[in-house]
Amino acid sequence: MIFPPRFGDGSIPAAGILLLLLLLGPCAAIRSFPDAVLAGFSEAPEYRNGVDCPAPSADPATSCDASLVHVAMTLDSEYLRGSMAAVHSVLRHASCPDHVFFHFIAAEFDSASPRDLTRIVRSIFPSLSFKVYIFREDTVINLISSSIRVALENPLNYARNYIGELLDPCVKRVIYLDSDLVLVDDIAKLWGIELTENRVIGAPEYCHANFTKYFTDGFWADPVLSGVFGSRKPCYFNTGVMVMDLERWREGHYRNKIENWMELQRRKRIYELGSLPPFLLVFGGDVEPIDHRWNQHGLGGDNVSGSCRELHPGPVSLLHWSGKGKPWVRLDERRPCPLDHLWEPYDLYTWRGKKQRSGFVGYSSFLF
Repeated sequence: MIFPPRFGDGSIPAAGILLLLLLLGPCAAIRSFPDAVLAGFSEAPEYRNGVDCPAPSADPATSCDASLVHVAMTLDSEYLRGSMAAVHSVLRHASCPDHVFFHFIAAEFDSASPRDLTRIVRSIFPSLSFKVYIFREDTVINLISSSIRVALENPLNYARNYIGELLDPCVKRVIYLDSDLVLVDDIAKLWGIELTENRVIGAPEYCHANFTKYFTDGFWADPVLSGVFGSRKPCYFNTGVMVMDLERWREGHYRNKIENWMELQRRKRIYELGSLPPFLLVFGGDVEPIDHRWNQHGLGGDNVSGSCRELHPGPVSLLHWSGKGKPWVRLDERRPCPLDHLWEPYDLYTWRGKKQRSGFVGYSSFLF
């Protein structure tokens, strides 16, 4: 299986397509997207409940089963390898893996259709309880402003804004996870965290960070805008790991509150960093604090250079490669950071070893 390299804008030259057809022949050339991708993934090990786990309320499990741990993630072709590693890590460390239900949010017009992605997930995790929801990019496309990094402008990055409306109404609570992370602890511990004082979300907060840098000087100079926090004392938090009360989310119309800030951003630039600032504006100072061990973030470096980082001091339950650098890309390019090797055991993509021996391009350059 050979894939021609992409140009910087993601396109493939006509000569590259012709070469692919000549090398693969007529039968292989018409293989569907899922077939090509599946050839590179191995089936995950089977993880089952232990004897101490309670019996599920229904068989098969459903999205409405409140006895389960509910996890929401986005799913697309570009980050598929990361998503599958994240799922693998959750199951591997779960005390009751059969009690985890995944809600995958897939873009309507991704190069891999939601139907394709469903098939791929099922082939890798035959016993996984999950549902795929379709996210229409036109819901948010006209609200997205330019960001410090082009990747942050992907409409699917904003799907978390609509999670209360996307997921089935019966889903009352969910853990939202990014695709560039792995758990090394039991997700039931994170699920068990209580959101007190009617808080809508919980996340690790970092109050030592310079909160002012997430907004422009014009924002802070405007007394009306900067006064939005009132008596709250906002701290930075990363939206890649959140415990969310979806009942309170829907009742409080938080989608609309976030969209209002995005609309203002289109008229008057008040921040530079993608989908994070609206969450800071709406929830800053009113987040249920969760132990930092549940989001050792920033392992992908900053949003420009993607340099190597070290772990924050303290225990670790979740490793998060937020930032420009992604572990699968650096591993394929044979320039990994030391901590990237902690992600590698959860990687289910097996083609990488084959391409190194034969000199093929890596997964990060594949046509998706």
